[in-house]
Amino acid sequence: MSTDAVALIGFIALFALMLLRVPVGMAMGLVGVSGFGYLVGGTPALKLVGQTAMRTVTDYSFGVIPMFLLMGTFVSNSGMSRDLFKAANSFVGHLRGGLGIATVAACGGFAAICGSSVATAATFSAVAYPEMRRYGYPQSFAAGVVAAGGTLGAMLPPSTVLAVYGLITEQDIGKLYIAGILPGLLAITMYVTTIAIIGYAKPKFLPSGARTPWRERLAGLKIIWAPMLLFFFVIGGLYGLPFLPRFTPTEAGGVGAAGAFLIGVLTGRLNKDKILVSLLQATRTAAAVFTVLIGALLFGYFLTITQTPQKVTEFLTGLGLGAYGVLALIMLMYLVLGCLMDALAMIILTVPIIFPVITHLGFNPVWFGVIIVMTVELGLIHPPVGMNVFVIKSVVKDVSFATIFKGVIPFIITDIVRLVILITFPVIALWLPSRM
Repeated sequence: MSTDAVALIGFIALFALMLLRVPVGMAMGLVGVSGFGYLVGGTPALKLVGQTAMRTVTDYSFGVIPMFLLMGTFVSNSGMSRDLFKAANSFVGHLRGGLGIATVAACGGFAAICGSSVATAATFSAVAYPEMRRYGYPQSFAAGVVAAGGTLGAMLPPSTVLAVYGLITEQDIGKLYIAGILPGLLAITMYVTTIAIIGYAKPKFLPSGARTPWRERLAGLKIIWAPMLLFFFVIGGLYGLPFLPRFTPTEAGGVGAAGAFLIGVLTGRLNKDKILVSLLQATRTAAAVFTVLIGALLFGYFLTITQTPQKVTEFLTGLGLGAYGVLALIMLMYLVLGCLMDALAMIILTVPIIFPVITHLGFNPVWFGVIIVMTVELGLIHPPVGMNVFVIKSVVKDVSFATIFKGVIPFIITDIVRLVILITFPVIALWLPSRM
């Protein structure tokens, strides 16, 4: 049997296993080892399993993942999300749609120290959604804002998805994190603008709250010193700001986790039980991520021996669509895959195949990382299988999937416009990395 036929059977088997609800990491590992064993031999394939697993879990570079995950769980369980929401609401809650704007702003702040879209969506489903409903916001809008705001966790540093992309493509994770800042701020601005437009177009649709006195607004700013300090220390160390030590991404993750732990303990918000819960959550999530990574690496060896990346590059570049035509085709593929699988699994599975195409076409790999993550963000909320929508449904029992998807439609349109802007003006993502 030819290598092309083996590769095709491998992909069919992979998607069949995923449809049978076999975990993605296990499915990729099983297909990768089986295909590699068929082409090379059983003994080398079995040796590859042990070597790959040991090398992955002991690699210093991969330490960035559990460190930032641990930082995120400490931050989440210490209640910083509620402080961010209260502070943002005190400034904009009196505006029409102000609670929605406050939710987006708080999601951005929380994402900047958490790095997880799913965690951000789950947290604000419990924090912001009840407040919006209490003030008379429609179910669809309240759920849509939380779903869209949750996607900011994939873009703003420390993003787990950007870190994994950097590890797979051997790009500087620090530069990827810095590259995500301006697009992340653009996302927040465009979401806020979308809410303002909805409030202006439908004055009776979004109510406004009471105006908060300036004394309470300033008090609200005082309670968010911890997340602000944590963000600027970690990102400032990555960026090499004056008066701060320069960190590698793994060191930044360790410093962030230690900082979140100390802040939680010193403020009395992390007790023994919450610390244990945080450690268990981070361990479970890290184990899941590493399982997918190991499976993807095994599947990658299978792809390499069948020369699938090179053949895909030849095929796409030979279509005569031009560089941006091929890019549009790749983006469409990611939108379709967003209906089928988790964002992180999507990145791990496809980037080893797509990345050679991108470098062959001359696109900047750091810029492409930002574009990929933004497209993955869109996959988190677009129907029929937006991951953030399922997260919100699991937390808020009285809202239907159809209602949530109705609420995210304006933000899906916003995301598509933002993608077009970033593709047209790559400097938005590349300006800060060029200053490093």
